[in-house]
Amino acid sequence: MKTDPVPRIGPRRGAASNPACRFDRIHYEPDPERVQPVPDEPDSRPAVPTLFYRDPARRALSFNQSPDIPFDASINPYRGCEHGCIYCYARPSHEYLGFSAGLDFETRILVKQDLPELLRHELGSRSWKPQVIAIGSVTDAYQPIERRLRITRRCLEVLLDFRNPVAIVTKSTLVTRDIDLFRELARFDAIRIYLSVTTLDPALHRAMEPRAAAPSRRLAAIEELANAGIPVGVMIAPIVPGLTDHEVPSIVEAAAASGAKTARHMMLRLPHGLASLFEDWLERHYPDRKSKVMQRIRDMRNGKLNDSRFYDRMHAGGFFADQTHALFDLACRRAGLVDAVPELSIESFRRPGGDQLALFA
Repeated sequence: MKTDPVPRIGPRRGAASNPACRFDRIHYEPDPERVQPVPDEPDSRPAVPTLFYRDPARRALSFNQSPDIPFDASINPYRGCEHGCIYCYARPSHEYLGFSAGLDFETRILVKQDLPELLRHELGSRSWKPQVIAIGSVTDAYQPIERRLRITRRCLEVLLDFRNPVAIVTKSTLVTRDIDLFRELARFDAIRIYLSVTTLDPALHRAMEPRAAAPSRRLAAIEELANAGIPVGVMIAPIVPGLTDHEVPSIVEAAAASGAKTARHMMLRLPHGLASLFEDWLERHYPDRKSKVMQRIRDMRNGKLNDSRFYDRMHAGGFFADQTHALFDLACRRAGLVDAVPELSIESFRRPGGDQLALFA
């Protein structure tokens, strides 16, 4: 009897395991006798399907009081991310939902289908004080399922109705789908977009960001947005010391050539269970660099893999971090990448229908 080959995770997933959620006392360990690898490929494992769950959110906007983050309000249409980037600092947030920071994060996606309606209600409230809203600050708002569900686009339509400024960070080329909305927002200095580019090395990209767009396609998206008159920049984050830090000048140069007008960067941090996931990934893909990379991360954060203290958690110090910061600054000066895009403005904010309703007051 002919049998089909067992499907594999292969390079299409970032994490190779589902470590226990740090809040759970009991967790499931698969029986190795029932999970057989592909013959002659001992490192292969059965494919893990992506499942989507309705997220019954009660509010659209999330607020933070962190002095380390340049915005106070944000919306995240999805929790979990199919891109599967192994370095993603948001992985441990999935544990608050009872999932694992490993494969669950990239295969168990929560979807906020009612987000646009909730957002419209909150922006229409008299208690709302116009301010910049960040989209995708935790997980990518343009991950593959957005192509079908269009939740992010519908949120942008709401923001355009109110002319509320918005900042977006994504590594997806799907962002170019919404250029028509961005053009209108740009008329009111109400849009800024950053394409995240971590590496230009195709092999490293496939291993590190298995389901995200190729670096060349992200640069093409920067060019398309720039040609449409949209303020766009490049976000080099995270920079992995000992693995991607040497690429900083070439990424800056390529982004500037594509039309980026500004650049940002951030060094890698490994909160909670992300540390063991990333270390396991290094062992599988770059065992010869594992010790060097992990030691440099510790050197940047006072001997730790993460520093959760306010004012320190988003910053990295020490010799290697200072060297990378200087390299980034020099690359930006040479490429002419300065903050040449307009500041986001709340001056045009309005509540649709508000003027007409005032006539009856």
